[in-house]
Amino acid sequence: VFCPFLHTRKKMRFSFFLMICQCALNSVKTHSVSNPNFVLLMADDLGIGDLGCYGNRTLRTPNIDRLAEGGVTLTQHIAASPLCTPSRAAFLTGRYPIRSGMAAFSRVGVFLFSASSGGLPSKEITFSKLLKERGYATALIGKWHLGMNCESSNDFCHHPLSHGFDYFYGLTVTNFRDCKPGQGSVFLKGVQKSLVIPIQIFGITLMSLAIVQYIGLLKVPFQALGYCLLITAILLAVLIFFFYHFRHLNCFLMRNHQIIQQPLSYENLTQRLTKEAIQFIERNTEEPFLLVLSYLHVHTALYASKNFRGKSKHGLYGDAVEEMDWSVGQVLDVLEKYNLSNKTLVYFTSDQGAHVEEISSSGEVHGGYNGIYKGGKSMNWEGGIRVPGLLCWPGVIQAGAYIDEPTSNMDIFPTIVKLAKAQLPSDRIIDGHDLMPLLQGNVTRSKHEFLFHYCNAYLNAVRWHPRNSESVWKVFYFTPNFSPEDSNGCYDAHVCFCHGGFITQHDPPLLFDLSRDPEEKVPLTPEMETNFYDILRVIQLAVDNHTRSLHAVPDQLSWDNLLWKPWLQPCCSSFFQSCYCDYESEDSLPEVHLG
Repeated sequence: VFCPFLHTRKKMRFSFFLMICQCALNSVKTHSVSNPNFVLLMADDLGIGDLGCYGNRTLRTPNIDRLAEGGVTLTQHIAASPLCTPSRAAFLTGRYPIRSGMAAFSRVGVFLFSASSGGLPSKEITFSKLLKERGYATALIGKWHLGMNCESSNDFCHHPLSHGFDYFYGLTVTNFRDCKPGQGSVFLKGVQKSLVIPIQIFGITLMSLAIVQYIGLLKVPFQALGYCLLITAILLAVLIFFFYHFRHLNCFLMRNHQIIQQPLSYENLTQRLTKEAIQFIERNTEEPFLLVLSYLHVHTALYASKNFRGKSKHGLYGDAVEEMDWSVGQVLDVLEKYNLSNKTLVYFTSDQGAHVEEISSSGEVHGGYNGIYKGGKSMNWEGGIRVPGLLCWPGVIQAGAYIDEPTSNMDIFPTIVKLAKAQLPSDRIIDGHDLMPLLQGNVTRSKHEFLFHYCNAYLNAVRWHPRNSESVWKVFYFTPNFSPEDSNGCYDAHVCFCHGGFITQHDPPLLFDLSRDPEEKVPLTPEMETNFYDILRVIQLAVDNHTRSLHAVPDQLSWDNLLWKPWLQPCCSSFFQSCYCDYESEDSLPEVHLG
């Protein structure tokens, strides 16, 4: 016999049960989303083709691949610049580096010396500043490369602790070949090219004056000649002193504001960085935290500890990649150990593509692999800017998903700021977009209709992904002149440059459709693409709008801000002791477990 009352009661009980389940699920998700932790892992000069999750079958990266299996793989993740300094500035601020003055009009696009006066301006707002205001513990472990001092050797105006980080352990500049004895120099060839001609001209001028003086054609005061010789000798002495002591002056390890090792020792360096990262997490298991672990791997000088040296199929470069992967595994393991995985968004990327011109003096390849993509570091060909983009947050974002929409390393800023319930700045343009709708599968299209690719401060290329199309158009206004011509880089100069005789201008611009030609092999012509001029017109309108949004700011990478200034030189002892110190205890080094 059918009883409506009993049927209704059963329906009510079932509905109530569903409501309880839904509330429980909602509470779990809310708990996961409320004040999550952030672990942001950044490699240096790593190629997108170096990782197993992006198709590499010979390098072993099981821990980085874990992030891909448990999260989202971005296959069109774009660095805001193909160089370290501007790319990292964009990552921290969510803004194109041209907006902060962190894009150079000069030939040199990164900071080279610890005693330079340029750096990330104090007016810039980093995600670390905003999260610190929200009560987050914040740490940067590893490479900074965004400046240090302004007017004195200890004002720390550009230091990580002045940009929202509570704790810093690492290098304020970068890892150079010059930092590791026996690895050659990134400066020697350039210095020789730059100085040989001026020295020859000066020498010929002095000799000519001396001859003219001797034969009586012109009276030149000996005092003036003496002063010229003295000034020249002093300048040469300073230059020789600086480059002879480059390693001591520029390659040092800091903890907060204190130099603890000068010059830097590479012995167990990755283990030390990893230990610092793990200890920071362990200190903050009960409070929300932001950890930026910025690896020195795989920028040259390459290094690997004895447990990894000689173990890969790709020489020292492969050893370094596999050691970095081990470190990523250690960080993921400690998150699991303290039941933090479900409360933590983990992001892995590289600041730009692999440095394809890196070859050791013995001929060993020390640069990475950019997969099918053309070019590499310092170039806006895809190999220079298309980088790994892995995000993992169990139970919150999709697992094992691939997203081929254009995204940017600038997107991390609004993503984590919103997740931390901080306020996005309203007084400036933020060029990044929140990734969570894409990562959770709520939308399928990126908010980036246009991305602007700068070579230093010069607009080099533009990417356009129309709303109603699968095409990804990319135009180049100029391209670097490869040397040798049939190569994939600028091997003669070690990196490609952005102006003058180093580039070829294109009018009309080169046009590619990356959805059909991701290798950028065949530029389209009006005969091949019927909408050729319409596409260029739309992109030019976007460029005009973008250009109007830019405002003049101080150039942080001007020659004045780049040059070495002795009064800004950090030194933990004295110049007479070559600034030597080592407060790192051998007893504190962690054991390496490869399992």
